[in-house]
Order: sequence, then structure tokens, then C-alpha cells
Amino acid sequence: MEPSISRSVEIAAEPDVVWSLVTDLPGMGAFSPENIGGRWLGGATGPALGAEFRGVNRNGRKRWETTARVIACRPGRLFTFDVRAPIGVRVSRWSYEITPAGDGCVLTENWYRVGSWFVRRFLGPRVTGRADRPGFNVESIEHTLAAVKARAERPQRTGERGQG
Repeated sequence: MEPSISRSVEIAAEPDVVWSLVTDLPGMGAFSPENIGGRWLGGATGPALGAEFRGVNRNGRKRWETTARVIACRPGRLFTFDVRAPIGVRVSRWSYEITPAGDGCVLTENWYRVGSWFVRRFLGPRVTGRADRPGFNVESIEHTLAAVKARAERPQRTGERGQG
């Protein structure tokens, strides 16, 4: 399946540093303009094939949760998950690909639109307040990648995780 939207950024940090940032569910809210964090479910404590997590999102006063299942997981390289709405309908797939390059890596974020017409035209806009999901996701992905890059390239301070 080809992504509906794909953006990449070069990061001057080791792939494992970037991996730790994009798989830190509670910390993801620091990078995303819509996601405010998440938590692992069912005893999962981190990314693994088949692990599930709950993501929390917001747009102004609108707030909603989704459930996701990890469908591809290669530590330091690939983190892909399918997202379902609270009613169980699959709405999207997201993927973070990390490719070693030079003194760092390239981080690619992909969004795959997989929801039905009902999700795209009715459910999604009512729940999220966003009528143009692809348009918003372009901006959101670019924002997220820039924020991950800034954090990964920031000099490490004592006690910080995921720094290069």
C-alpha cells in the first residue's frame, strides 16, 4: 500500500535516539499539533508487533481517543500502526521509517488513508472538527518531523531520554 502522504527529514542523531522519540507514547504530545499523548494497553510496556495503545488527540475543545495496533516493528528502523475509532472502525495507518544516513538518519512519516466514505465524510469531521484531514495531516506531519528533529539534535542534559 502506498502512503497518502509522506514526508522526510534528515536528523543529525543516531537512529536509536530517533526511535526512542517516535515510540514514546506519552511524549508524543510534545511533537504533534494534534496528538497529546498515549499509553500502552493490555500489559504492553513498549513497541512490539501486535501491541496495542490508546492515543489521545485534541483540536480546540474537541478531544477524542483512538486505539491502535502495532503492525510492523523493527527497533531503530520501523514503527507502523493501524488506528481505529472508538466504535472499532479502522480509520488510518501511520508509519515512522528510520534510515541510517551519514552521521545520522532520515526519518520518514507516512499516513495512509484507509477509512471508508463514512469515516472520511461523516465520522472524522464530526469527531475531530477537521473537514480536510489530508490538508491538515500535511502540516501536522511537517510540524512533527521538525519537532522530533529539534529534540533529537538538542545537546543531551543529565536525566533526559532520547537525546543525541
